[in-house]
Amino acid sequence: MNETVPRGADADAALLSRPRGDPEQTVPAHESPFRLSLLTGEAVTKETSVDAFSDAVRDLVTIEEPDAAHAAWLGSNVAAMFNEAVHYPYTSLKYHVLLTAALLSNYRAGAAFEELSLVVDDSNEAVTPHRTVLNTGPVSLRVTAAPGDRSAATLGGAPTRSFADVWSRLPELPVDVDGERRWRVLDAQLRRVRSWSVALQLVEDYVAATNGMGGDPR
Repeated sequence: MNETVPRGADADAALLSRPRGDPEQTVPAHESPFRLSLLTGEAVTKETSVDAFSDAVRDLVTIEEPDAAHAAWLGSNVAAMFNEAVHYPYTSLKYHVLLTAALLSNYRAGAAFEELSLVVDDSNEAVTPHRTVLNTGPVSLRVTAAPGDRSAATLGGAPTRSFADVWSRLPELPVDVDGERRWRVLDAQLRRVRSWSVALQLVEDYVAATNGMGGDPR
């Protein structure tokens, strides 16, 4: 973290979740690195200092084996507590890092951004190191230039806040919107969220909140 990422992957991942130009504080009362939840509108942790998580964060950023690092970030609750930038408090550091890793892995393999797709995987199968950007409950999503026969939608010609557009173009969703109301609620939300890290974090939060409930969390 805070080191230069090759091939512009970090900058491209930022453009997937944040607007271009100089940042402006979108929530004046929020000046904390702790993420605001799109699900509840509240900070994900209260009355807790950043220092309290220092050991857990240090463990995440010092993993040397690449596949182990990817797995750790994919399953991390601590990384999900922080935003990408204070000016954009609903964004997720966790999913910014995972998106950066996916872009870098694809770029190193010779793919250009316009060749990439968001792919729906079987959540019961093993994740793809450095390509899987979300794996929670029934939802497993991957960014790749080789979608194969999976349900997939292209990311577009250039990195921009476009998650809602891409999600809406998936020929088959990873959740049963016809069978369960809770998935219809999630689908409707994701068709409005343009920031990638916000949308991916919303899926994680929503699945956790509705697990075993059979309904939406409101």
